[in-house]
Amino acid sequence: MAIQSKYTNTQVESLIAELLAVLDKHQAPTDLSLMVLGNCTSHLLNTQVSAASRSAVAEQFAKALAQSVKG
Repeated sequence: MAIQSKYTNTQVESLIAELLAVLDKHQAPTDLSLMVLGNCTSHLLNTQVSAASRSAVAEQFAKALAQSVKG
């Protein structure tokens, strides 16, 4: 069963396009792009998620990421 998002595809795709445009503007290679996005993710978890649920949210995010790249 697919997970229903509270955000529209348009909202998600617009943010993705803007983030990718910034990385492209700086001609960031893949490894740097992943490092920057990972640091942004860590920052969001540390500043926007309570300490009590931070680990669980990080684990769910990691699982979702791994699922999204499976063949």
